[in-house]
Amino acid sequence: MIYCVEDEINIRELLIYTLETTGFSARGFSSGKELRAALREELPDLILLDIMLPGEDGYSILERLKASQETKNIPVIMVTAKEAEFDKVRGLESGADDYITKPFGMMEFVARVKAVLRRCSRQEEDKELRCGELILSVGKHQVCWKGQKIDLTRKEFELLQYLMENKGLVMTRNQILCHVWGYDFDGETRTVDVHVRTLRQKLGDAGNQIETVRGVGYRIGA
Repeated sequence: MIYCVEDEINIRELLIYTLETTGFSARGFSSGKELRAALREELPDLILLDIMLPGEDGYSILERLKASQETKNIPVIMVTAKEAEFDKVRGLESGADDYITKPFGMMEFVARVKAVLRRCSRQEEDKELRCGELILSVGKHQVCWKGQKIDLTRKEFELLQYLMENKGLVMTRNQILCHVWGYDFDGETRTVDVHVRTLRQKLGDAGNQIETVRGVGYRIGA
């Protein structure tokens, strides 16, 4: 199920129609209030979220979604006419998984939806990654340091997983951006630095294992 939050009815109906004709189930809402009511009934696999909405704007809705234990792992694609770099960075740093600027083609739209769903699909494999006493369980989506569970957002988890899968290797910011966010964001790497900083803070002493390689990127378990 995909939820589409868009106040312009023509655009909302077009997006829902496109999704349903390509095999998805979709529901449309015109405001954050309607979305909140729907979330109490059913959690979707993906949320398409406009920024310019009546009442609560898309950024506020996104922040609230990511602050809730129930909804923080639902992938979100921002669908908006705002195309300034600042708006894109703000959306991605707030936890959005992708950012589509209007106008866009329907083939591109469906491809981006499928790409996000692939990246964010629940992984069932029972796989553990270790770096000293830092343990990441892929299937359980859980991180522990010296037996203590650490609560991470999905992006922070994916970032840590990528570094641990390449333990000892330096991953450039662009490599991290392409792998974790799924595409090149016009060379913009600030969002990577922000996520590494918050990840280190949440990991506490374990965060010291994430090394900054100046002018290149990041490495764990040198």
